[in-house]
Amino acid sequence: MKDMQFKRHRRLRSSANMRALVRETHLHIDDLIYPIFVVEGENIKKEISSMPGIYNLSLDQLKGEMDEVVALGIKSVLLFGVPNEKDAEGSGAFHNHGIVQEATRLIKKMYPEIIIIADTCLCEYTDHGHCGVIADGKILNDPSLDLLAKTAVSQAEAGADIIAPSNMMDGFVAAIRKGLDEAGYEDIPIMSYAVKYASAFYGPFRDAAGSTPQFGDRKTYQMDPANRLEALREAESDVEEGADFLIVKPTLSYLDIVRDVKNEFNLPVVAYNVSGEYSLIKAAAQNGWVDEKTIVLETLTSMKRAGSDLIITYFAKDVAKWLAE
Repeated sequence: MKDMQFKRHRRLRSSANMRALVRETHLHIDDLIYPIFVVEGENIKKEISSMPGIYNLSLDQLKGEMDEVVALGIKSVLLFGVPNEKDAEGSGAFHNHGIVQEATRLIKKMYPEIIIIADTCLCEYTDHGHCGVIADGKILNDPSLDLLAKTAVSQAEAGADIIAPSNMMDGFVAAIRKGLDEAGYEDIPIMSYAVKYASAFYGPFRDAAGSTPQFGDRKTYQMDPANRLEALREAESDVEEGADFLIVKPTLSYLDIVRDVKNEFNLPVVAYNVSGEYSLIKAAAQNGWVDEKTIVLETLTSMKRAGSDLIITYFAKDVAKWLAE
């Protein structure tokens, strides 16, 4: 043994403090963006059956949620709206008194320093559940852009700090950037869902938002999960059109894409830890099959390690508590 030469990597793992000293990737509370589902009506706090611990909240229940978010030190929320009435063009998305617009005004009145990110899409508001205008059973790209730009402007007028378009129509960033600029909101950034795959991991979200397509699927506008290089083309287009952040969605099955996007573009990269990823861990933890805290922190750290700067996650409140321990 005396003559053997080998490297002793374990020297840097010898204690908790030693491991912390050399740790390469760190998860911070400022990395977290917490999604909130706001609904029309009164006295509604309804747990989403497929997303334990996540609720549909009416405006009168929003204060309690925001009090907790702020007390935990979370600085950013992402708002999704669930209207009572829907129509073919999703007019509730761009109505001045739409649910996201009203929630934005309320939160800004309570906590003006909170960063409000408004999800900018039509699917929660259309009676057909698709993210654009429909004609003869087809999702029309260009007519949808006008409605998305109107939605973004109405959200900015309500006080949203960041516009986050999630529809995957071609040219959506350019149309929204033009609409915002012409309305005098040239300083409002766009957090683009630049790389959004047609994923089975969105199932619980569709329960929460009531946005399941009434016919067909979204594979003509969301990306094929098998494709890698296409993600770079999509992200490149959004960068050229004026995006300020790039979202990769989902994340756990697409960590290679997160790294590709981070390596290729000099913009903040946002990982979306989506509903299916959340619910899988919650279900396993409730059955005692995994330790929830350990596996969540490991999962989110992997997203940071892959290259994400920010993480949209339904675990944000739990993680904030764990990081404060």
